[in-house]
Amino acid sequence: MMGVVAIFGMSYGFYSGDVLKLMDDIANLRPTIFVAVPRIYNRIYDKIKGKMDQATGFKGWLANTALNAKLDNLKKTGSFSMACWDCLVFNKVKALLGGNVRIMLTGSAPIAAEVLDLLKVCFCSEMF
Repeated sequence: MMGVVAIFGMSYGFYSGDVLKLMDDIANLRPTIFVAVPRIYNRIYDKIKGKMDQATGFKGWLANTALNAKLDNLKKTGSFSMACWDCLVFNKVKALLGGNVRIMLTGSAPIAAEVLDLLKVCFCSEMF
């Protein structure tokens, strides 16, 4: 995989080795293609879902409305992008992975469909 990346002139990065700083490392690397095992995606899912569940008042309502609208749109049309909600809510979520992710790849183990759907709509990217 790294050979293919190098042949096409792309760069690749690795985390610092400290699991507690993993999300900071990802944000600093600002990947375009993000490859990880389901355990990492589950950790990202838990962080996003936890923040949305903790939000109260108008902020909580806005986050839940945006998430539900995008999930509904994903199920109906297959599209994971909605410009209004992306601008209002999900640009902050995209910053967790540096804001540049276009494709996410996973493998080695099964991953829950709800995790895949949430990651697709939050990061506006394909998930394979």
